[in-house]
Amino acid sequence: MIEEILKQLKDNLNKIIKEMGVTEDLDIFFDVPKDSSFGDYSTNISMRLTKILKKNPILIANEIKSKLDLTKNHLEKCEVAGQGFLNFFLDKKYLMQVVFQILQEKENYGSSNYGQNKKINIEFVSANPTGYLHIGHCRGAAYGDSLARIYQKVGYNVSREHYVNDGGNQIHHLTNSIYARYQELFGIEITLDKEAYHGKEIIEIAKNIKDEVNDKYLHEEWYDYFCNYGVNYLLNGLKKDLKDFNVTFDTWFSEKSLYDSGAVKKTLEFLKEKGYTYEKDNALWLKTTIYGDEKDRVLVKSDGTLTYFTPDIAYHANKLSRGFAHLIDVLGADHHGYISRLKAAIAYVGGDPDLIDVEILQMVRVIQNGEEIKMSKRSGKAITMRDLIDEVGTDALRFMFVSKSLSTHMDLDLDLAVKQSNENPVYYVQYAYARIASLFRNLKQPFKQVNSFKHIDINKFNRIILTLLQYPQVIIEAATKRIPHKVCQYALNLASVFHSYYNDEKIITDNEEEVNEKLTILKAVQIVIQDALKLLGVGVKEEM
Repeated sequence: MIEEILKQLKDNLNKIIKEMGVTEDLDIFFDVPKDSSFGDYSTNISMRLTKILKKNPILIANEIKSKLDLTKNHLEKCEVAGQGFLNFFLDKKYLMQVVFQILQEKENYGSSNYGQNKKINIEFVSANPTGYLHIGHCRGAAYGDSLARIYQKVGYNVSREHYVNDGGNQIHHLTNSIYARYQELFGIEITLDKEAYHGKEIIEIAKNIKDEVNDKYLHEEWYDYFCNYGVNYLLNGLKKDLKDFNVTFDTWFSEKSLYDSGAVKKTLEFLKEKGYTYEKDNALWLKTTIYGDEKDRVLVKSDGTLTYFTPDIAYHANKLSRGFAHLIDVLGADHHGYISRLKAAIAYVGGDPDLIDVEILQMVRVIQNGEEIKMSKRSGKAITMRDLIDEVGTDALRFMFVSKSLSTHMDLDLDLAVKQSNENPVYYVQYAYARIASLFRNLKQPFKQVNSFKHIDINKFNRIILTLLQYPQVIIEAATKRIPHKVCQYALNLASVFHSYYNDEKIITDNEEEVNEKLTILKAVQIVIQDALKLLGVGVKEEM
């Protein structure tokens, strides 16, 4: 609704400006004044017209104001302020219609067909199945899944994808590590090389294998069994942790499948045939500098082994073959230099390099008792996703991880995350929902939803209504700019305007008609809070 009002106002202002003798088209921008006494929206167009019309901006503003049809533009009034600002006060009665729109559309409020059902692939987490998920994966999971939910809200056909790194050298080291621990269980002295994995999960896997097959693989060929068992065990644990974090994937794509199908070999042959590669120092290089990379990249090393970049090219060629209109990769902070070479790879396998966007997640520090902690108290190792879920809970983690822009470093304050007070941002938003639920529970008479507002002072709901109106545009902005933290900010803002109203007004009174009108509005607030939290993978609470 608000977009249509502002578009109509902009068109009307442009028409007035042309009548005043301005021939060029000017883009008119609206700002939301920090002080509500200056209106709901404001523009500085009069000051920008000073040089063109050779007039004082205040005179220009007053002329525009005199020609403006308030009723047609759903305005209560328009005021000239300062050096020529035009301040617009929207028609509150007209805006109140948004309440009935929300009550009718429910969780579909804010949904749109902006994406026109285009297929979009979001790849995130993509951890090596060699151990537990850590805090970086946690941030990437929260971001990627929230972004996917937001894209679905605005009409995209979204596929969440996890690339399983089960074909590289790390799996070989994992397999050898498990077998060494298996031997150790039978009293055999072992030596772990520098590439070995030392996590407690490796010992757990070895014990499980011993329990199932006893000493069988001390005497038989063991490699494939240990490899498959280890990868599947760790992958299942990874899937469980992600599910507990409210994250599920549509596709688990195996790197190994690229080798087994011959896709990696075919991709290499294709790149060579097209002249995109060259040989130097007994290695095969890809010409990535053509697409802005700082240097060309090695595909095949001098010893004949492949770099990890090579299967990645085959993997993205596979993504393109599945008909996605857009690709989004969420990668760790150490992949910043990967963007240019990935765009080059997309171009060389026949895609548009602008088809892919790479989002880099920055580092997270965990803070407790005012100090940074790097190790899990339980294991003495790096902090894992499971540690955080058990310590803090999914709702607080999801909200806090998404609340900051992915491109900024963040501190995760564990003390704040578990605090049952308004200082905790997710508690603050969930408490708004719970407070409204409590109002409905405490009603003496059954709630009757109204279809008009006759008994309340609608001006007291001004901030709530304006905030509800902003929701559809917030969702579009979060999707188009890939910034789900905007939804967090919105949820906090809506909770804030509700709490302010709740603290200032007695809502349940003896006036039944007035109470029903108030609760009709607050029911709309509750619907939007729940939907915003759902986009963030966060639940609501009926009581707190």
